[in-house]
Amino acid sequence: DEIKRIESLLSKYLPSSEISILNAKGKVKASPETIFVIKTAQEFSRISGGAFDITVGSLVDLWGFTNRDYRIPGAQEIQSKLKVIGSDKIIVNEEENMIQLTFPGMKVDVGGIAKGFAVDNAVKKLKEQGINSCLIALAGDIYCLGKKFGRPWRVAIRNPRGQGVFDSVHLEDRAISTSGDYEQYFIRDKKRYAHIIDPRTGYPAQTGVISATVLA
Repeated sequence: DEIKRIESLLSKYLPSSEISILNAKGKVKASPETIFVIKTAQEFSRISGGAFDITVGSLVDLWGFTNRDYRIPGAQEIQSKLKVIGSDKIIVNEEENMIQLTFPGMKVDVGGIAKGFAVDNAVKKLKEQGINSCLIALAGDIYCLGKKFGRPWRVAIRNPRGQGVFDSVHLEDRAISTSGDYEQYFIRDKKRYAHIIDPRTGYPAQTGVISATVLA
């Protein structure tokens, strides 16, 4: 129920969500949860030098990753979208619980942060109910609470090129998240275009990194 509640606020695929209303109208009176996620995303954008930026929503749409109608946009299309990219272009008024996008055509996509936030909230709810052992998995975002029958939880990391497992880790009261270029992507002329967009270039990130796992 808690995960569904967070999804109802943050999912761009639900027209009634606060994120969808923000994207459609350019502003929204938001819940404390949505404001927290937006402000946290702005901070991650700042400390990453813009590598992480939730205002890539229009670029994600442009490349077809939202509806899986993949395409390679023209350079001019990408340049026009880059004008509305930047977390500093989001205004958060906490006194009035308002979030506002300052440029027409701006879109936020919190897919890179919302699932982890939902997992955190779910773990908090379980702890409040006295549960001290469980594993919560939302796609690549996983939290291991306590032990599994007296032993740490074992989480496998998928081989990003091929079948089977690349490695595994043993976790207790820790989170793990994996992302890569092997889940959402398309190939044109033998080149792979993945869903992780570099907000500074407007193109799918070309870093040589095909999978990254973070423990927290």
